[in-house]
Amino acid sequence: MAEQHTDMPTKYDPKDTETKWYPYWTNGKFFEAEGKGEKEPFTIVIPPPNVTGRLHLGHAWDTTLQDIISRLKRMQGYDMLWLPGMDHAGIATQAKVEGKLKEEGTSRYELGREGFLEKAWDWKEEYADFIRQQWAKMGLSLDYSRERFTLDEGLSTAVREVFVSLYNKGWIYRGQYIINWDPDTQTALSDIEVDYKEVQGHFYHMKYPLKDGSGHIEVATTRPETMLGDTAVAVHPEDERYNHLIGQTVVLPIVGREIEIIADDYVDMEFGSGAVKITPAHDPNDFEMGNRHELERVLVMDEAGTMNENAGRYKGLNRFECRTQLVKDLQDDGVLFDIEEHTHSVGHSERSGAVVEPYLSTQWFVKMKPLAEQAIALQHKEDKVHFVPDRFEKTYLHWLENIRDWCISRQLWWGHRIPAWYHKETGEMHVGHTAPSNPEEWEQDEDVLDTWFSSALWPFSTMGWPNKENPDFKRFYPTNVLVTGYDIIFFWVSRMIFQGLEFTNERPFKDVLIHGLVRDAEGRKMSKSLGNGVDPMDVIDRYGADALRFFLATGTTPGNDLRFHWEKIEANWNFANKIWNASRFALMNMGGLRYEDIYIDGEKTIADRWILTRLQETIRDVTRLMDNYEFGEVGRLLYNFIWDDVCDWYIEMAKLPLYGDDEAAKQKSRSVLARVLEQTMRLLHPIMPFITEEIWQHLPHTGDSVTAASWPEADRTLEDAESVEDMELLKSVIHAVRNTRAEMNVIPSKEIDLQIKPQTEAEQLQLERGRSYLERFCNPGQLSIDPALTAPEKSVSHVLSGAELYMPLAGLIDLQEEIARLEKEKEKLDKEVERVQKKLSNEGFVQKAPDHVVQEEREKEKDYLEKREKVTARIQELQT
Repeated sequence: MAEQHTDMPTKYDPKDTETKWYPYWTNGKFFEAEGKGEKEPFTIVIPPPNVTGRLHLGHAWDTTLQDIISRLKRMQGYDMLWLPGMDHAGIATQAKVEGKLKEEGTSRYELGREGFLEKAWDWKEEYADFIRQQWAKMGLSLDYSRERFTLDEGLSTAVREVFVSLYNKGWIYRGQYIINWDPDTQTALSDIEVDYKEVQGHFYHMKYPLKDGSGHIEVATTRPETMLGDTAVAVHPEDERYNHLIGQTVVLPIVGREIEIIADDYVDMEFGSGAVKITPAHDPNDFEMGNRHELERVLVMDEAGTMNENAGRYKGLNRFECRTQLVKDLQDDGVLFDIEEHTHSVGHSERSGAVVEPYLSTQWFVKMKPLAEQAIALQHKEDKVHFVPDRFEKTYLHWLENIRDWCISRQLWWGHRIPAWYHKETGEMHVGHTAPSNPEEWEQDEDVLDTWFSSALWPFSTMGWPNKENPDFKRFYPTNVLVTGYDIIFFWVSRMIFQGLEFTNERPFKDVLIHGLVRDAEGRKMSKSLGNGVDPMDVIDRYGADALRFFLATGTTPGNDLRFHWEKIEANWNFANKIWNASRFALMNMGGLRYEDIYIDGEKTIADRWILTRLQETIRDVTRLMDNYEFGEVGRLLYNFIWDDVCDWYIEMAKLPLYGDDEAAKQKSRSVLARVLEQTMRLLHPIMPFITEEIWQHLPHTGDSVTAASWPEADRTLEDAESVEDMELLKSVIHAVRNTRAEMNVIPSKEIDLQIKPQTEAEQLQLERGRSYLERFCNPGQLSIDPALTAPEKSVSHVLSGAELYMPLAGLIDLQEEIARLEKEKEKLDKEVERVQKKLSNEGFVQKAPDHVVQEEREKEKDYLEKREKVTARIQELQT
């Protein structure tokens, strides 16, 4: 058991606390799952961050939510496994490593495949260390003994097993298709790796001359450079304008090749001229039409987006240079007769930002329909995957119902190499876990698998699958909850579900807790280009991890985006200091209380009974909300309970016995205070682990760490409804008196007369029971509690729930001085109202100033008007 500390520094220092306790937790193996025994297992696998750089605020948010759940479940007695790991992130990491090599004056081609992979592994080790340091700084309770990496040998075995299995079922195939091609990184992209952006472009209208010289047919395109690969012109079979031309040929301008005019139902008669050029090698719709009509596929550019030999005299130009030159030549030849401004959606590579090129290529694909059908069917069963919030289930199902085959091959070196080999002489293909028995005669496929292919297996490959007898797989799979952002439902969540169903016959997780994106204070997405990104480590350096974690946990509701505000981080830092100061006061007044000396039975004050009741209510509500992932509400409840109930009310009321002479009362207050703080630290621990551990170690406790302490359970025997009613009435009286003092500018130390008229005998008894608190916090010269009271002339009155409150003005203020003061205040407010209304009546200001500036002025106007109304009412009240 850890030694109890009795001294707390005057000021809370997050850096000192946070650097001290994390090594204590990891060295003590508090985060390691037992992997055996009678405890019920609970599992979370971390969404593995890419080893491309340092963690951002989105990672901090995602992992904070997971850590809250993990710490909660560990305290609730589960055998909690939170499995850490990282993703090799094929395209992104290779791009980073290649960039570094370029700075060093070399390239992957100079190093060769093996040499490049050595550099990539060096990069992985360097950035994996960075990530672990950041996890530690965040206070994440990860089981490092089970950390995995998507290129681990065990995970590679799982990847090969899945590939070979799907191939043998006929669900993985190789073929020529139009795919999304990134010319910059020279690799294929899946549909969901393409970002579509509205771009100002052009429609180029051209005349293709008929072979017989009888005229021409008009076509239009946004990508004129692809016309060099045209192999047909298509019209609708029912379009009367072109019926007589079907079967004839046109001469392809510049190229001189004859191409046929064909009829196809795909053509929209109402769009443009009703005739379209067909380029099967460079457009997905043209590819399908080409298949239907057995058209030739002519590639006119290479993998780098450079025009090839089929482009004739444009060979060697990049695609955009070709476009410029070709447009000029077509205009000179009289073929291009109109260029129309046109805004259209253009695909860009998510990774490199390059304009994506639809490109004919031989790639590997997964047939998605049978896998998607299993996942869709699951959602109609009782043991479906539960999305939180549930609206994201519709998003998920809509994508599955409209799914296309998945291009899984990538032209990279960093990743899981495709387990296919080709015979050097015959070209025969072998797919298997290993190379054929005579490997020198075979060459392995150069490509690697899409990163998401291996990430899709993460929940079970990390547990030792395909060895189904692995103890961790048997105990911890399927997992309980996945926490992730809505932006990767398609990329990752869906793939894990259908692969989990296919290979383990079980859903990979019970719940999916979805969060949004972290945005800046104005609601903009954080990005390098805007320069509005915030490094979570910088936040921690300024305010501590607990302040950041409390903000991330409580700043929004599930599924919604989170706006980052430095002011809110600072407010949470103030909250941590409030907790620290309250705990320090309590410990200074504990009188050396030991855990075994805590005794809360027997006679207690109203405040003691009330705070213990509020504690049980808070335990019950926080537990319910925690289990429902309502962390924002959890934070609100704990904040209010700690700041308002414990600090502002209970500790202040506990000073009466603590500073008194009754040793028994003093000891009881110490016991109650110790119990409340110790239980509160447990409740707050999952969200703010560092400060709660520090304080808990100072309080009377049992055990080595609060992270291993049991989760509090509500004790109904400690609930006292009468004390709650008493306190609510007492608090309302004290609030009213304090507010009156503030409004009348009467200092707290000045005695005032206080008359309270209870409505019933019950309220009279309540007030009498709390007389000592009223005398302490209202500072009355005379305190009268009498149901027969009548309102004195010239008094301030408050109608409360259960009583009326009177304070004679004569004892409060000099009437004339107060009226003069209020009239001066009204003059100031008149000027402010006039100034802001003049500003808002200026149309130039309202129309040109930023929206938030105008809104600030409107809020000022509202505030000044409300204040002036109150001051005016007070003047009238005093003059009557």
